Amino acid sequence: MTSSLARSTQDTPPAPAPHSFASELRKAISTRGVLLIVGVFALQLSFVLSYIGAFHAPKPHRLPVAVVAPAQLAGQVVKQLNAMEDNSLNARAADSAKQARALILDRTVDAAIIIAPKETTDTLLVASAGGPAVSSTAQQIAQSIEKDRHRKVAITDIRPPAASDGRGMSSFYLVLGWIVGGYLAATILGMAGGGRPANVHRTVIRLVSLALYAIVSGLGGAIIAGPVLGALEGHFAKLWSLGALIVFASAATTVAFQVLWGIIGIGMTVLLFVIIGNPSAGGAYPSVLLPTFWRTIGQWLPPGAGTTTVRNTVYFSGNAIAQPLWVLTGYAALGTALAVAASALRSRRTQRLASA
Repeated sequence: MTSSLARSTQDTPPAPAPHSFASELRKAISTRGVLLIVGVFALQLSFVLSYIGAFHAPKPHRLPVAVVAPAQLAGQVVKQLNAMEDNSLNARAADSAKQARALILDRTVDAAIIIAPKETTDTLLVASAGGPAVSSTAQQIAQSIEKDRHRKVAITDIRPPAASDGRGMSSFYLVLGWIVGGYLAATILGMAGGGRPANVHRTVIRLVSLALYAIVSGLGGAIIAGPVLGALEGHFAKLWSLGALIVFASAATTVAFQVLWGIIGIGMTVLLFVIIGNPSAGGAYPSVLLPTFWRTIGQWLPPGAGTTTVRNTVYFSGNAIAQPLWVLTGYAALGTALAVAASALRSRRTQRLASA
């Protein structure tokens, strides 16, 4: 029995030595993990800075306004409006009320004031479908000016949002959904199959798959916004095609960023589309009410270009959408080209290293 007990004791493996807290910490939280957390922290603070920075104090900057009045009076009013502090208005004369309405509807100006010298009440024309915040600001400015002149102002909204479109925000939220869908689909494919495809063929296949997804996604958004909810009606085919372009522009750019920078590319996408792009898109506050940074970049990013394109297509007969369409097309085309080119270069570099 004694020998049997001795053999049992010899066969039992020794207990592992206890690990130090420092070694356990290194295994639980890698250096790469710490760097990624630092990146997330930076994105978090950037989110707070961007949204509060854009929205905390909206005020007009060269808000385009037309003035209709007899020639001599019109010149005086235009000069007075353009001399307001902080360059809040950018006034110009219009020959008639008809021309002023046309300028609003083709998005040359955001409001127009029609002065009737023989009466005590003037008329302010606005189109709140282009942004309720801008219309409200124009009303406040007009009422302040007319009060100083001891006159009244009547507000006429010549293009309000549809009854089912609330405060005209449906265009922005539809585009936001398309943008999010595009970069999430690209991100998921990257996480599932590797952010940096092994060769050009796989990159092309991924882009083609995302193009098909964009077509289906554009269709889904158009169905929900139009037939299902009735928020943006009467432009189904155009919204479908715009949605497909917006989704693919977002997805192709995300693929390019992933091929270039791997997982860091996802953070770059969030920074560009969400942290900077959303507050500058003209949804909550149109660009003329935003600070300089957001006002300058807004229409050069997919959220802003997409919001303008959808809103002007639905409410303003497709006026002033050439630039935003080119911006969206540019992101789709350049994202595709950059993803393929970067993948080809990376594949060649890998082959050279393997043959060395």
